[in-house]
Amino acid sequence: MFSHVMVGTNDLEASRKFYDAVLGVIGISPGNSDDKGRVFYATATGVFALTKPINDLPATYANGGTIGFAVDSTEIGDKWHAAGVANGGMSCEDPPGIRDGGAHGKLYLAYLRDPSGNKICALKRMG
Repeated sequence: MFSHVMVGTNDLEASRKFYDAVLGVIGISPGNSDDKGRVFYATATGVFALTKPINDLPATYANGGTIGFAVDSTEIGDKWHAAGVANGGMSCEDPPGIRDGGAHGKLYLAYLRDPSGNKICALKRMG
């Protein structure tokens, strides 16, 4: 559905360290910088990127917004969450675990705030 997702950051190096760690857990190679300093994580299905805002104003996070990353198992989700906390992220919402997703069935969810405050989630459909 999406070609790419880009989030703003005020500290590219802190965000790069965080995302290299959490995305590395799910098999994504470390980010590559372009000539503008933006950091890109490319996969066969899309791109996740980090940037300082081009309008020179501070980056802010979307209140109510969440970016979800698919994980293959609850164990990988737990490692993803631990890597995020160990690399400048902050746990948020309930602890990682399986929850009732209503019409979506049982879901494993693990939530983090990245160093810039963006909310991200590891998700495994328990199907």
